[in-house]
Amino acid sequence: MSVNTSLTDRTGAYPQPIEEVVAAIESLLSGHYALSRRAIALLLLQHDEEVEGMVRRCEGEERFAAIAQHVHRAQQHFREPLGIVIMAHRQKLAQALAQEVVHYPPRSSSGFAEWLGRVCMQPLTGIPILILVLYFGLYQFVGVFGGGTLVDLLENGLFGNYINPFLTHWVQRLVPFAPIQELLVGEYGVFTLGVTYAVALILPIVGTFFLMFSILEDSGYFPRLAMLIDRLFKKIGLNGRAVIPMVLGFGCDTMATMVTRILETPRERLIATFLLALAIPCSAQLGVIMALLAAHPGALLIWALTLVGVFLFIGWLAARVLPGTPATFHIEIPPMRLPILSNVLTKTYARMHWYFREVFPLFLLASVVIWVGQITGLFDLVIHAVTPIVRLMGLPDEAAAAFLFGFFRRDYGAAGLYHLQESNVLDGRQLLVAAVTLTLFLPCVAQFLMMKKERGLKTALAISAIIFPFAITIGGLMNLILQWVGVEL
Repeated sequence: MSVNTSLTDRTGAYPQPIEEVVAAIESLLSGHYALSRRAIALLLLQHDEEVEGMVRRCEGEERFAAIAQHVHRAQQHFREPLGIVIMAHRQKLAQALAQEVVHYPPRSSSGFAEWLGRVCMQPLTGIPILILVLYFGLYQFVGVFGGGTLVDLLENGLFGNYINPFLTHWVQRLVPFAPIQELLVGEYGVFTLGVTYAVALILPIVGTFFLMFSILEDSGYFPRLAMLIDRLFKKIGLNGRAVIPMVLGFGCDTMATMVTRILETPRERLIATFLLALAIPCSAQLGVIMALLAAHPGALLIWALTLVGVFLFIGWLAARVLPGTPATFHIEIPPMRLPILSNVLTKTYARMHWYFREVFPLFLLASVVIWVGQITGLFDLVIHAVTPIVRLMGLPDEAAAAFLFGFFRRDYGAAGLYHLQESNVLDGRQLLVAAVTLTLFLPCVAQFLMMKKERGLKTALAISAIIFPFAITIGGLMNLILQWVGVEL
């Protein structure tokens, strides 16, 4: 009983400006509500849309306007949104209550996991750890092993020597119509291009990325990464919370665009959406490009530095062009732990299931669309129109088809570059220029539709209209600079 009394005396009120406004709002409420007037007042301070609509209907526009003035008066006393102020106060009350009733046994030692969690958040030690994660996790495991070893086994071994020749033989024997043969097993056939790209080329890359992503996620590393880069992200109009959609973007930009909902302000959501569409390659595209450039470490380094530079510069520019104030950053830091195998496998399986359900059909659809384009002659006309742009960047005409594939999906275009690289059509310089341009290229159809859903059609069109000439310009400038400097990759 004494505990409850002491808690009531100590924690019975919010900060004085909030209490004054709550009392004023309570005096203005005259309708009948399922909740108490104090609860209604607090929800109004937190801008609860449902409660605002209910109060507007019950009290009328004139009285609601008076209530809104009180809410504005309370907000002037605080830098943070009132919702965060109220949440922080409630958290403080909960912690005070927990200290009175919960007993924690003394710790014998901090432990290695706790020490590792701390050093991951310190810039002096966290940045080298991040570099090691990127090198061994993305470059070696996803790029070299997934995009090199596994792709070679599946594409050149299983599909190249067995599956595709077998299917081609039987389709040509059983199907008498040449156009249908071309649709199924032609150069851009459903089996020889769509299934081969999706299963033999993209799947091992996506699979290794999802596996590594699940390991890092289950270890508790991502919240510490958010703390590590919070100060840097504030320079580009974001905060550490934005690391969640940005990291998810390396899996799928479409899913990451939807996750930008967790960001607090429309300004942050717009900046994050634009950066995802411009400078964050999805797992399939990232893996293919890393596999492409694995034999050219210098080109891979220039590619990575270019993307980082574009990401930071465009984010910095957007933060100064778009109006608004930066949001505050709060995040819960879970303990570091050794990843649990069952958790990792479950998360990887769920994401792979998503890949086969959402992405795999798009590869088949793209093959059909290309076949229709070939039959009607439209495909050749579009390639002919794209060819001058490709030449402007110092690339061979054959690269036009890869950039056309990029209109369907950027990873599909990256797979087209992979095919050109295997055929020795591109040298190191051309490979770098093509990889940079395609990474900065238009978002895929699915991501465009998600941008339209989340930000509106005008914003989605504006983002795409900016990205296309920007990517071509960067590719052309890179080609000129590399030729002028005489860099051989």
